[in-house]
Amino acid sequence: MDRQTAQLARETRHLAPGASEEAVHGRRVFAEGRGAVLTDLDGNQYLDFAAGTLTQSLGHGHPEVVEALTAQAQRLWNVHDSATPERAELLELLARLLPERLDTFAFFSTGAEVVEAALRVVQATAPPGRNRVGALRHGFHGKTMGARMLVHWDIGHQAFSGNSVLGYSPYCYRCPLGLEYPSCDVRCATLVCRHIAEKPNVSALVFEPVLGAAGVIVPPPGYWERITQACHESGVLLVADEVLTGGGRTGAFLASELFGVEPDLAMLSKGTASGFPFAVLAGRGELLRRPEAATTGAYASTYASNPLGIAAARATLEVVERDRLIERVRVLGEVMENRLTALESRFPQLGQVRGLGLLWGLEFVTDPADRTPAPDLARAVYTTALDLGLRTSLGGHILRLAPPFTLDAALLDEGLRLLEQAIERAVEKVIA
Repeated sequence: MDRQTAQLARETRHLAPGASEEAVHGRRVFAEGRGAVLTDLDGNQYLDFAAGTLTQSLGHGHPEVVEALTAQAQRLWNVHDSATPERAELLELLARLLPERLDTFAFFSTGAEVVEAALRVVQATAPPGRNRVGALRHGFHGKTMGARMLVHWDIGHQAFSGNSVLGYSPYCYRCPLGLEYPSCDVRCATLVCRHIAEKPNVSALVFEPVLGAAGVIVPPPGYWERITQACHESGVLLVADEVLTGGGRTGAFLASELFGVEPDLAMLSKGTASGFPFAVLAGRGELLRRPEAATTGAYASTYASNPLGIAAARATLEVVERDRLIERVRVLGEVMENRLTALESRFPQLGQVRGLGLLWGLEFVTDPADRTPAPDLARAVYTTALDLGLRTSLGGHILRLAPPFTLDAALLDEGLRLLEQAIERAVEKVIA
């Protein structure tokens, strides 16, 4: 029995099941990470094209983040949400990086927590009668109650639909209306406008500009333009869930910017602090400073504004800004697009490739004609890639790729070569 198998057996005695598909099927025990490379307990190395869980924008163990955390750990850990010198510097940094209209911030520790905070702001500031919230089908906003109720995510025998209204996401590959773009005239957007934006009892639309957990669903031209115009005209707040996309992963600091969306509130987490628990709610000052939304304790929580999270976020975002890494994301993203599009042409089982910057989704199918999902094939590609030394992100019949921004061209080339080899071997094995 190798060391990893022994370690996994040891954990199983006490660890509750319910881990991610990646952990369940990968069965690796990672012991070290440096840059874009992970090392397991047996010394095997992997290119990390999942960047942790889309958290490691600077890769693993970036020296400046390590230095910032080490220095902060020697000074101060937690004083609830009291002011610290570093917090003011992070606030000013965020004001530089984010669109000018998002000039006020509140700090939290996780994506779900910041989504809940945004919902509280919406509820506190909504005019009388606007007691419903819009969201998109296939969206994911976290596992807490409010986040689940947004997308009608039931647990067990309990249904929690809450007060949300669901609109159609721009999932062109599997259009629920049975239409084809562009002849559809973006009918899904028209229906979102009708059912959400134009309803007098809806206060806000909570949305992912690019739907991440659903498989990197990138909207077609016209989708967000039509919806945002309707929301602005009818007074429906735009609440952008940028927990996954915020911080530069799509080639802009906010993915919303790429689609001309000007959100009233935006939530960021994952890649903003190199995997350290941190989240920020950014918004228009007239919303976040409204007395109804800013009652005593409204933006406080046990780990909100903790100095270690502040240190990790500040160090990460300073490197992103100084080294112009978002520009690098765009350059590397073009390489990924070209290479992945070639794979789509080569393998019929790779139904669709879609993405922006350094965020890509690969959707696997058993039958390209009727687009039957192929979770077994996706799983085989994932495990085969791991065996070859490449880590990706698995979810059902979809693989996501999200390498660190700091990846060099040679490692990007090597990772994509390993991916092609993994698809080739998995297709031969599963189809045979």
